[in-house]
Amino acid sequence: MAVKIRLMRMGMKKAPYYRVVVADSRSPRDGRFIENIGIYHPTDEPSRIEIDTDKARSWIAKGAQPTEAVANLLTIAGVEGPAERKAAAKALRAKQAEARTAPKAKAKGKGAKRPAKSTAKS
Repeated sequence: MAVKIRLMRMGMKKAPYYRVVVADSRSPRDGRFIENIGIYHPTDEPSRIEIDTDKARSWIAKGAQPTEAVANLLTIAGVEGPAERKAAAKALRAKQAEARTAPKAKAKGKGAKRPAKSTAKS
């Protein structure tokens, strides 16, 4: 199950506010969600961002991917910066690539030498 941290639109017409939610990527934008971790009021002056940073960090550690808009809000809220996220993603890709190549290297080593067949009849 792919989990995303994204915005869920609430409020009246032309007066929106957003909930920052953790949801399955297959669920609709304003539909089912796993957990509500904050709110974003873009119409207030200045705009108001309230995000539970502990919950956001724990979901990101579990593998939830924030959308671009939420990533910007998380940076403003002090959860993580884009550089940290890129470094974490790069480390994850390297780990996955290493895991893919490791079993193949072991398999080649086992079947490399085969015992010679004996052709002598007794």
